Amino acid sequence: MVKIMKRIYLDHNATTPVHPEVLEAMIPFMVNQFGNGSSIHTYGREARNAIDDAREQVAALINAKSPSEIVFTSTGTEADNYAIKGIAELQQSRNGGNHIITSSIEHHAVLHTCQYLEKRGI
Repeated sequence: MVKIMKRIYLDHNATTPVHPEVLEAMIPFMVNQFGNGSSIHTYGREARNAIDDAREQVAALINAKSPSEIVFTSTGTEADNYAIKGIAELQQSRNGGNHIITSSIEHHAVLHTCQYLEKRGI
């Protein structure tokens, strides 16, 4: 008799299963209530309202000053870019700061963003 071992997924940095409560909350927007939250038609306004509600819930959960501080991104790479470029530009505009310290073992999403900024004088 062959014993089958339970599989365990260990690369949750790359992807992770969706929690059942999240899946339940998302199904309506994947099936019936889909819409571009930037559009002014009914579908878009409904999607925008749902995004705004989610932003408020996350802000309250982490005690953010304002829901406007919450930014949803589609990938970790997009989030890395947004954060690193945003901080770099802010520091440069506030006090002329133009240094970022990283290492060669950093994730490519971070390294490539830093290389991009380096070409622009940071």
